[in-house]
Amino acid sequence: MSTSEPTMSPSELRALAETSNAWPFEQAKALVARLKKSPKDEVLFETGYGPSGLPHIGTFGEVARTTMVRHAFRVLTEDKIKTRLLAFSDDMDGFRKVPDNVPNKEMLAKHLGKPLTAVPDPIEEGVSFGAANNARLRAFLDHFGFDYEFASSTDYYASGRFDATLLRMLEVYDKVMDIILPTLGPDRRATYSPFLPVSKTTGVVLQVPMIARDVKAGTITYIDPDTNEEVTTPVTGGAVKCQWKADWALRWAALGVDYEMAGKDLIDSVKLSGKICAALGGTPPEGFNYELFLDENGGKISKSKGNGLTIDEWLRYASPESLSLFMYREPKAAKRLFFDVIPRNVDEYQQFLDGYNRQDPKQRLSNPVWHLHAGNPPQVDMPVTFQLLLTLVSSSNAENADTLWGFIGRYRPGVSAATHPKLDAMVGYAINYYRDFVAPTKTFREPTEIERVALQDLRDALSRLATDASAEDIQNTVYEIGRREPFLDHKKPAKDGRPGVSLDWFNMLYQVLLGQEKGPRFGSFVAVYGVQNAISMIDGALARSA
Repeated sequence: MSTSEPTMSPSELRALAETSNAWPFEQAKALVARLKKSPKDEVLFETGYGPSGLPHIGTFGEVARTTMVRHAFRVLTEDKIKTRLLAFSDDMDGFRKVPDNVPNKEMLAKHLGKPLTAVPDPIEEGVSFGAANNARLRAFLDHFGFDYEFASSTDYYASGRFDATLLRMLEVYDKVMDIILPTLGPDRRATYSPFLPVSKTTGVVLQVPMIARDVKAGTITYIDPDTNEEVTTPVTGGAVKCQWKADWALRWAALGVDYEMAGKDLIDSVKLSGKICAALGGTPPEGFNYELFLDENGGKISKSKGNGLTIDEWLRYASPESLSLFMYREPKAAKRLFFDVIPRNVDEYQQFLDGYNRQDPKQRLSNPVWHLHAGNPPQVDMPVTFQLLLTLVSSSNAENADTLWGFIGRYRPGVSAATHPKLDAMVGYAINYYRDFVAPTKTFREPTEIERVALQDLRDALSRLATDASAEDIQNTVYEIGRREPFLDHKKPAKDGRPGVSLDWFNMLYQVLLGQEKGPRFGSFVAVYGVQNAISMIDGALARSA
């Protein structure tokens, strides 16, 4: 079920979009301006993938973000211009390094230097390493329902799709060298060529200098490093591939790519490839450089290292929509991609979804869920938050979904796994997350004498409440008990003018009672968990510290 959307014509929606400063619209506006200068009947969006390791979330992020820009462009052009999204895999690239996170490393090491599609897959027999990683990427993109076409570098080179542009690269060889050589060190300059011939004897992608070129014949000549003999080979038909900066430019020019974004670490490469593309007679695409994802220590995530989060790991602990939200937000800011970012993104996705119905049409175009769902966000009732579910699991040591549903059903009669399948999925995510990350680090701290007195007072106050007290009544009770030193907040007075209550009070409750640093709104937690259960929890904490 989707949220109610005011009826608007394509022209009315376009008019609103033109005033929006949401980043997908800003990107799409630049693409519209490009087309005004050079009109075309079709616009090609491209994303790149290097299948040298298992697919990671950064690759997915590029497809997700490009899809958002594509949809924004369709709105700005009233869908009158055909668009395509090409997910391009550089699977003809030479296998340079054995990844740390795959089996059969010794077997893989025997194939270093060969095209990725000529390297056996260490996990499954019968397919290549490149083809297997391509399949894993495609399966994930299909899971998300992306509208894309997959392209293999190996297939494009071998089929002749690049032949005309490869011959053009041979014609402007000197121009390409003039662009690249100033950026290289002395040793690299001595051996550099935009063409990398594939050895006819070993199958290795060779990085060797050219000793001769024949533009008319469409061939290059080099010294085979294994035989020390001269070898002449055509640049067409898959006999060579291009160095990656030249390869990027080749692709842009040959396919007429209009839009491609890239990581911030590739800014210089984008500029160089753009110059080569222009030398080939093409126009470099529009796009922007997004910031990199970082692991828990602030290092760049890497397919070969396997640090950071994998696609499958995120989906074990949270919904696909929460991952899409993570990708949407602040693409030009570096962000940690580790397990502790998951709960926030799960709950904030639902907050954006809940707020969507209260927004006017213009505000909706700046709401992330509009872009995540191509202008048609679903309507999902989520009675509890992910953080609250995690706290329920932690407080009850729940090992199965039935236990959690018992709490939820008492809090919201009539709500069940059958009526709320999205919530049922989130229950499973919460149990997985708790088992893997919360339980191993769960540590209860001892209350101070002042905190023991406050906890006893809270216990007595809760015992005077009705068993079906509302979350708001419980929260007010908890708040009033905390209105004492050392928990007073003199800088933020309450509505009645008296000093407010600092977060230290609520953090203490979670640290002492649940063995975790923070949690959801305490009144909401007790309402779902049960007043009597909360009283028993306090009794247990007081007994432990007696």
